[in-house]
Amino acid sequence: MRGLFGLVGLVVVLAIVGIVAKKQLSATRAPAAVLEQQQAPGLGTGASAPAANPGGNVRMQSQQVQQQVQQQLDDIMKQRSQDLLPESDK
Repeated sequence: MRGLFGLVGLVVVLAIVGIVAKKQLSATRAPAAVLEQQQAPGLGTGASAPAANPGGNVRMQSQQVQQQVQQQLDDIMKQRSQDLLPESDK
């Protein structure tokens, strides 16, 4: 009897884990149209949301985001360095 309850409990837990995993996987596969609608048109400082690339893999998307952030930081640093220059140097 104890073994039967253990087996039933194991099946119930596996079913719950399977349902949760299915929901998580389906949530990560959003259609491209939904991703494009969620993109921000602009963030106020010339920055834009990363482009949706449904055909690319996660590594490529990660590298694109890193490059965009690096470019934005470089632009900000250039602006700040120009703002700190005295008027005679401009």
